[in-house]
Amino acid sequence: MYIKLIETYSPANAQEAQDKKVILNYIKHFENNVLLRDNEIAHITSSGFIMNKSLDKALLVHHNIRNVWSWTGGHADGDEDLLHVSLKEAKEETGVIDIHPLTDGIASIDILPVFGHMKNSEYVNTHLHLSIAYVLIADEKNEVCICSEENSGVEWFPIEKFTQKYFDEGDVYLYNKLISFAHIAANKTTN
Repeated sequence: MYIKLIETYSPANAQEAQDKKVILNYIKHFENNVLLRDNEIAHITSSGFIMNKSLDKALLVHHNIRNVWSWTGGHADGDEDLLHVSLKEAKEETGVIDIHPLTDGIASIDILPVFGHMKNSEYVNTHLHLSIAYVLIADEKNEVCICSEENSGVEWFPIEKFTQKYFDEGDVYLYNKLISFAHIAANKTTN
């Protein structure tokens, strides 16, 4: 199921086209464990870029390991329904229950580096996240709640803040790509 979704995804640019090609090739070689953290070189993750209904703010969490404001997401852990993974992680990490996808389609495909770090008193080696992302929608009026295992803050950010003044270059690129996807997708549904 997830492989077909990746195969039919239309890349937004050359970076996504290349990452899609590499991810599909990697899946062919490691289909038995690419959805599991057991694959210590690279594994599938699913993230959610949560926006408000007017698409002018995004809900971020202050990530404990990276120590930056970040989108929500996590490991597939064997679940082939990557949209489900994205929604589950978004709800767990923000405390917001009423979150839904802007579209059922993939919003972004990226290969993201994860540098070595400690988690639960164990060292996790440097590896790659084969990221399948979705744009999710939530109401700003919903109460948010910190998930202390994952983050130390949950906050809405106006999209004008997604610049290198506030975020690193890689996150600026990624988040602005998702914001652009959201606006294009929303315009398609209203026309």
